[in-house]
Amino acid sequence: MAFKSDIEIAHEATPKAIQEIADKLSIKDDYVECYGKYKAKIDYNILDEYKDKEDGKLILVTAINPTPAGEGKTTTTVGLGDALSRLGKNPIIALREPSLGPVFGIKGGAAGGGYAQVIPMEDINLHFTGDIHAVTTANNLVAALLDNHIQQGNSLRIDNRRIIWKRCLDMNDRQLRFVVNGLGGKPNGTPREDGFDISVASEIMAVLCLSNDLDDLKEKVGRIIVAYDFDGNPVTVGDLKGQGAVAALLKDALKPNLVQTLENTPAFIHGGPFANIAHGCNSIMATKIALKLGDYVVTEAGFGADLGAEKFIDIKCRISGLKPDAVVIVATARALKLHGGALKDDLNKENMDALGKGIENLLKHVENVNQVFGLPAVVAINRFPTDTEKELEYIKDRCKELGVNAILSEVWAKGGEGGIALAEEVVRVIEEEEGNFKYAYDANLTIKEKIEIIAKNIYGADGVDYVANSLKQIEELERLGYANLPICMAKTQYSLSDDPKKLGRPSNFRIAVRNVKPSIGAGFLVALTGDIMTMPGLPKKPAAEVIDVDRTGKIYGLF
Repeated sequence: MAFKSDIEIAHEATPKAIQEIADKLSIKDDYVECYGKYKAKIDYNILDEYKDKEDGKLILVTAINPTPAGEGKTTTTVGLGDALSRLGKNPIIALREPSLGPVFGIKGGAAGGGYAQVIPMEDINLHFTGDIHAVTTANNLVAALLDNHIQQGNSLRIDNRRIIWKRCLDMNDRQLRFVVNGLGGKPNGTPREDGFDISVASEIMAVLCLSNDLDDLKEKVGRIIVAYDFDGNPVTVGDLKGQGAVAALLKDALKPNLVQTLENTPAFIHGGPFANIAHGCNSIMATKIALKLGDYVVTEAGFGADLGAEKFIDIKCRISGLKPDAVVIVATARALKLHGGALKDDLNKENMDALGKGIENLLKHVENVNQVFGLPAVVAINRFPTDTEKELEYIKDRCKELGVNAILSEVWAKGGEGGIALAEEVVRVIEEEEGNFKYAYDANLTIKEKIEIIAKNIYGADGVDYVANSLKQIEELERLGYANLPICMAKTQYSLSDDPKKLGRPSNFRIAVRNVKPSIGAGFLVALTGDIMTMPGLPKKPAAEVIDVDRTGKIYGLF
């Protein structure tokens, strides 16, 4: 049986004009800025009008550690929103914007899949409304101001050896990880070693997503540390007098983007920080507006619950005051078998031994959500045609042992109809199960104590090893008064450990922290572990090789 591709399904959709979607949410015309027929930005000043309205219920969708077999977290998020709509609720979906790096790399787009997609998927996966380009430009403006200040006399006494601000590009380009710039003589700058990050790892992206309004954004940008002077004191964007210009570049990017699903459910897609190297959640602005306009808001956090969900709670919720009412953890039998040692080519075969080993990964994430964060959970089993009843029943039974129901989801094949059972269980959990929400750690603990709590309680590590200059960096950050900030762990998404090859639920391992750097504007400290990189590279066969456009302008090959 031949299946239609995601983009073929999207091409066959009949979307409503975006103004109709806005009208469905009772958004006044004054707050709607249309970008063509099917996209719009919503002015954040709408929050002033709804400030006294009670928030809807917040549903966080997360997953097991991702595998090449696929889990379908975004697809489940979209399908759950459509299913809630079919139940007569007033749901809104809140997602991140896809980065061009993964779109042209190995992961593909991030607009859902099958019959549970947000549209127009081509626009969303490519330039969309230009938000990520605005972040890229703002980031590089700061870099230009910094190097120009040094060139024009360096009155701030910036130590050229201690510049920590990198330029960025929204593309997977390993060639730019380490560069030397400023060559060609005195008129062309001061030579130094430098490098690029991918745009979605920029602190500017984190600031965009964690700002409550334009004034808050400007203040956060001003606090960003870009370098240190010869005395070891931090030099900020505010010192360079760049926060106003950066805010001017981001004033439209700060407005959430409104689109729709294949079933015309409203969706905000805004902000795109990676969850393995950044905090991995959509913007506070989009989430807060959605909570005022909808009864249920279905949002997601990137990768597994050890990364995106932990940062959603310990960073985004801590900064914004938000609190999830329920958590959905997405898994597939195929991915769990892969975590249990099955070969990728054998995933269509029943393998209870591999499933029994791999399910421990799912159960660890369930334990974290229930016990560490005190939140009620539902497991969504993203069903594949090759799954056997024995495998599915086993997953349900093991989850039941932890007091959590596992519900079959078929939204990829059936859209909202395939997620009705999941939606009913999520509503039941919200109405009947009262959580005891808590963070994983007290922000006032020392930096090392916070890192070790995450490593031991969330990942299951035996402890933490501080390598390279990480201890010296921690001492400096504490000396500068930044010890009370939350931690953003940069770690491989593929494993609970910092080794991508350790699948399932590894034991007897330690986390190696090699770099701890400040993101003071965003309001957290980044701890880089293992071999994690802030500029990915393209795979041997990048997705870009199959993407094309015909003479009418219709795009093919996106997935």
